[in-house]
Amino acid sequence: MGGVAQGAELQLEVEGVEDELKDAVLERLTLAQYVDRDVAPATVRYQFDDATTEIREALEPFGYYRVTVDAELEDVAQGVRARFDIDLGEPIRVRALNIRIEGEAGEIPEVAAAIEAFAPKVGERLDHGEYESSKRAISGVLRAFGYLDEETTASRVAVRLENNAADVELRWNPGPRYRFGAVRFPDVQFPRAFLAGYVPWKQGANYSNEKLLEFQQRLTATNYFETVAVQPNLEDRADGVIPIDVLLTPNERNSYSAGIYYSTDFGAGVRLEYERRWLNDRGHTLGAQVEYSQRLERYGLTYGIPRPGPEDRNFTFGAAYADEESDTARSRSARIAAAESRKRWKGFTRTLGLQYLRGDYEIGGARRQSTVFFAEGTLSRRRLDDLLKPRNGYVLELGVRLAPAEFLSDTSLAQAWASGRYLRGLGDDGRLITRLDLGAMAVDDFDELPPELRFFAGGDRSVRGFDYQAIGEQNADGGVIGGEYLVTGSVEYEHFFKEDWGAAVFVDGGDAFKSDFDMNVSVGIGARWRSPVGMVRLDFGKPVITDLEDGWRLHLTIGPTL
Repeated sequence: MGGVAQGAELQLEVEGVEDELKDAVLERLTLAQYVDRDVAPATVRYQFDDATTEIREALEPFGYYRVTVDAELEDVAQGVRARFDIDLGEPIRVRALNIRIEGEAGEIPEVAAAIEAFAPKVGERLDHGEYESSKRAISGVLRAFGYLDEETTASRVAVRLENNAADVELRWNPGPRYRFGAVRFPDVQFPRAFLAGYVPWKQGANYSNEKLLEFQQRLTATNYFETVAVQPNLEDRADGVIPIDVLLTPNERNSYSAGIYYSTDFGAGVRLEYERRWLNDRGHTLGAQVEYSQRLERYGLTYGIPRPGPEDRNFTFGAAYADEESDTARSRSARIAAAESRKRWKGFTRTLGLQYLRGDYEIGGARRQSTVFFAEGTLSRRRLDDLLKPRNGYVLELGVRLAPAEFLSDTSLAQAWASGRYLRGLGDDGRLITRLDLGAMAVDDFDELPPELRFFAGGDRSVRGFDYQAIGEQNADGGVIGGEYLVTGSVEYEHFFKEDWGAAVFVDGGDAFKSDFDMNVSVGIGARWRSPVGMVRLDFGKPVITDLEDGWRLHLTIGPTL
């Protein structure tokens, strides 16, 4: 080691390790805190003497117990440099892994899966961080399934340096499995018997964190409460039973909301909504909606009756009037609807209902009046990793409609459709968005169908580059009258250059038709802005395969991606 100048600036070089290993070394090295600073020679020498020991200690948690370090301290033109060349040597590998949980707890599939996922496995490099994380995962799963008194009775990692091997032994005493006890509600606007309908278990059932979370989500989804907290009372647990405490703060009884929007499909518009969150101690609700834009007027009333319980049902009754105009059609319609919805039906939200639709419309140059009374059923599922800024997830909806001609309908109808949206994050700032919409129907008299029940394509949320509802079967006069079948899809890539600003490229395509499918394809580019009122999407699309009118079209929409 050469002489060290008075008040020299320290430079530090660490070779032989990269990524997390290098980060661990630099975090452990005391010398690292003096980098690029003037430091006294005595301080440098003192810390340099301890550096080799610190490096070895930093690398042992990663399974490297045979580390050698070539250390050098020397004067350089800019000050003094401490250099460490590290040879990791052969890592310690797990030779034996013995994990045991007493009693029936280990037979629970989720507990068995946590044991199976334990890392490091036999033959893998010993990593103390993975070891501790896997231990916590097993303890967490045990507690999540009611073993609240679980304890680790043996936790041993025996390192055999002569064999470069480690033997791991873990033992758990899970203790008793707790059961759900009484659910204790506060005094709020509803009787306890009504609130008890949202409890997704029977008293005495085995405790489960998953059921506890489901209970909290059910209460939150009612919109009756501003805050909801569901907690096991650990202090009062006894004899294998644990009571559940519920904290509820009532919401404002009346809700008012207003919003403005613009889309190239409907123009500028405003939405107004009123909700009476509860009308009585049975949780009935009342809602009113008004939407007014350049091409759309809509007015509606809804009345909701919840039926909390194992099936978690909700009955909705509504009436609405709509006046919609596009380049394709003009429709004035009134409808009355009744529906039963179940939010947890085999992993879907299931809705079954009846609708009576009557209206006057003009389409393809013909004026008609139509009445359709139909039954409708839908299944929907939404899975997103983030509701505000999703990067991964999907939305799926399936539906059917049936209308018998002999009962309050001008024509019989059997219709089915499917809609899917899939979102996948690419890299740190990109998203791939794919979409597919399918539809088909069997109808006695297509001309008696109102536009709301026909299939069209084109527009902001369909095939961009085309006007709203511009793609569909045409009559003898060249007017678009819609189709009996629908196939549309889209592939889009978004990249955000800043947190709230990005760009997109896309390919859309599809057709709405009766017999012959004619592909219409567009390509385009767009800008994205995560605004305070939602995602703003400005797209420019151009048809590249079509028999329809060509040219660039602007599409502007505000709202969620999926």
